[in-house]
Amino acid sequence: MRQIIAILRGIDPTEAEAVAGALIDAGITRIEVPLNSPSPFASVEAMAKAHGDVAQIGAGTVLTPEDVIRVRDAGGRMIVSPNCDPEVIAATKASGLDSYPGVLTPTECFAALKAGATALKVFPAFRLGIDGLKAIRAVLPTETRLYMVGGVGPADFREWVSAGASGFGIGTSLYRPGDSAGDVAARAREMVAAHDAAFA
Repeated sequence: MRQIIAILRGIDPTEAEAVAGALIDAGITRIEVPLNSPSPFASVEAMAKAHGDVAQIGAGTVLTPEDVIRVRDAGGRMIVSPNCDPEVIAATKASGLDSYPGVLTPTECFAALKAGATALKVFPAFRLGIDGLKAIRAVLPTETRLYMVGGVGPADFREWVSAGASGFGIGTSLYRPGDSAGDVAARAREMVAAHDAAFA
């Protein structure tokens, strides 16, 4: 499974299945629908029903334990947040889902790991930077997985990976509201090629 999480902020449920299919065909099999999108639980459900056997579908911008349950009930298997909330992490793990809380500082990283996070979403990654990632990576447990989100694109994948990044969350570089499945497919293929080159 490639270490890219596609962030479909603003997607409509009527587009969800086709756009998810385009991403999967291009080789991106982790997909999140931020909860500040239109009818996000309907989009999660549509994608999970159509593609849940070949992709990990989930939600982003998840801020409460109640929303974790709603994502689970819609068929989601991954919870991504912009912040580190131990209650959300606990609810995610109790529901059997993967937890990707947002962190930026060493304190947040260790708090998220202590709470049971599956992996860490470094957000906004551009504020941490390459040197910051190297510094944090030096003190975290070696098995910690770090996903860079915010201001990161395929042109600098290799540099981030060299500094210790485990993967990436990609939003507007892959999808903007109104984009067709074909638009998304073309960008996804470029993203996958850059990913594969960075991890080669």
